[in-house]
Formats: sequence, C-alpha cells, structure tokens
Amino acid sequence: MRSFSTIVRAMRRSLRTLMMAVAPLTLCGVAGAATSYPTKPIRLIVPFPAGGPTDAMARLIGQHLSQQLGKPVVVDNRGGAGGTIATEAAAASVPDGYTLFFSTTGTMAINPSLYRSMKVDPLKGFDAVGSVASTTNVLVVPNSLPVSNVKELVALARQKPGSLTFGSAGNGSSNHLSGELFKSIAGIDIVHVPYKGSAAAFTDLLGGRISMMFDTVSSQVQYIGTGKVKALGVTGPARSDALPKVPTIAESGLPGFDVTIWFGLSAPKGTPGDVVQRLNGELQKVLAQADVKQQLAALGASPMPGTSADFARLIQHDAGKWAPVVKASGATLD
Repeated sequence: MRSFSTIVRAMRRSLRTLMMAVAPLTLCGVAGAATSYPTKPIRLIVPFPAGGPTDAMARLIGQHLSQQLGKPVVVDNRGGAGGTIATEAAAASVPDGYTLFFSTTGTMAINPSLYRSMKVDPLKGFDAVGSVASTTNVLVVPNSLPVSNVKELVALARQKPGSLTFGSAGNGSSNHLSGELFKSIAGIDIVHVPYKGSAAAFTDLLGGRISMMFDTVSSQVQYIGTGKVKALGVTGPARSDALPKVPTIAESGLPGFDVTIWFGLSAPKGTPGDVVQRLNGELQKVLAQADVKQQLAALGASPMPGTSADFARLIQHDAGKWAPVVKASGATLD
C-alpha cells in the first residue's frame, strides 16, 4: 500500500496536469468573448426627444457605429427633466456593452450640481467610452445696443450695473450658464431672464427687450449673416469655422473664458474594459470619415476624437468647472 505522502504527491501532479490543460481553454474563452462582441443589437439612450440636434447627432453616430460593428444600434429617446431620466435609466442598465448613453456636458458635468435629488452620480455611474463632438455658443446682441465688441459691452455693463439683461432657454441651460460665467469673469452685474426655450428668448432679443444672449452657433449663423443681430464673440477656445471673423470671448479681453459644449458615449459602470476599448476604437474610425465630419459641421459641431481616458478627464474637469458657476447662479431644478 502506498504511503499517505505518496498519494498526496500523486494528487498534486494530477492537479497541475489538469490546470495546464484547462488554462488554454479558459484563455481562448476570454479571447473569444472579446472578439465576438457584439452578438446582438445595441441600445443607445439619448437624453432628449427625437428631432432635436442632439438626437440628430446621436442617430448619425449610431448609424455609422452600426456599420462598423455589424449589428444595429437602436436609438432610445428618453427626454425629460433635463436629461436626468435618461441618465438614471442608462446607469441602471446591465453593464454588458449592449446599452450606451449619448452623454452631454449637461447630463454629465452640469446636472449633478443642478439636480440634488438625482438617483445616480454621473461621475460614478458610468465608464467613459469616448467623446464624439463639440460645439460652442455665440454672444449676440440686438442692433439697437450701442456696442460693437465684448470690451464695449463690458464697459457699458459697468457704467450701468444691473440694467443689462441676458436671456436663456431656462435655468441651468448652457446659454444661462454661459451668461453666468461671463458675468463672473467680467465682474459685471447683468440680470438673467429665463425663457421656455431659446426661440422665445431670441424673439425678445430681436425686439430689443433683452440686451444679449448666448446661443448655439448653428442657430445664430443665418441671423448674423443677414445682419439681424450683432455677434460679439464665440465661447470656445478657438474661432468657429462657421463664423471665422468673429473673435473668441477669451481673445476679446476675458482670458480663460471657455464654454465648450460636448457630446460623447458612456457605458454603465462595470462594462468590460475590452468592450469599452473596442467601442472607442470603432468610434475613432467613425469620426475620421469625411461624410461624418460634413454632417457634424451641418449641425454646427466638430469631431472630437480621443481615448476613453481623455473623455473621462474631460468629464471630471468640466464637473469641477461648472459646480461653482451653478452655485453662484443660485439655479436649482429640484
């Protein structure tokens, strides 16, 4: 009869042999899972109703991603509450790579400060996949306002504190916070007038009932071109291709002023890293396509390629940037 120690050694040898045989199969299984994704349609949750510019951009990217991945990318519009309904639905989805969120500056970096009752923290509830595109606002004034550039506007505001007004699409909107940042950096006292949408604000701007407003370049370029309003500056770090003669606000005497509105793809927290990287890689190919660049330009946007880590850093940076602006404005939407 074999000794106990001999039996133990034999069992150990058998276990090592079994592990060596199973290991390659396990690795093949992992690799197979990574290379086989996706095997079914992908849902893309969009935080605004169908028909708007965000929806149009999401559908453009979704269509081209579908071609790259070989599976349908189905847009799921979840409008309401400034994007918080969609944010919460996306974050609560299974993190398997089959639900993506078309995230924006508002949903990821601004809403956490505006909506104190949000059920999910966007900074903790998602993995960044990649940025998609960016756009900027433009500062416009009615022709009746006796200024022709940002410096003259700031000087007028300082001469008449509290008398100039700026309109917006509502509390917490990007054009509202553009005005609050402008007010803070310039050190001026101007009064916010919220409207139910940019169109209503613009009507009052044309009528001279408000002094200024920040609106998207794509919405204002036609009115600027026909001379219905005066464009004083764009809000981004560089001039807009659509308005090359209009300086940035930063170069017009307010260095550091930057309001860039971005869009990107996020996935529920815990989505496999190899899936996130696959999606980012395919997204880069989409953004490099000439027709995609042209269609984004028609929406007043520019491609914003980059890694998942780049997008994660952008979200963190802008959340930190907008929190004090929201606090100073006193805006809350709870």
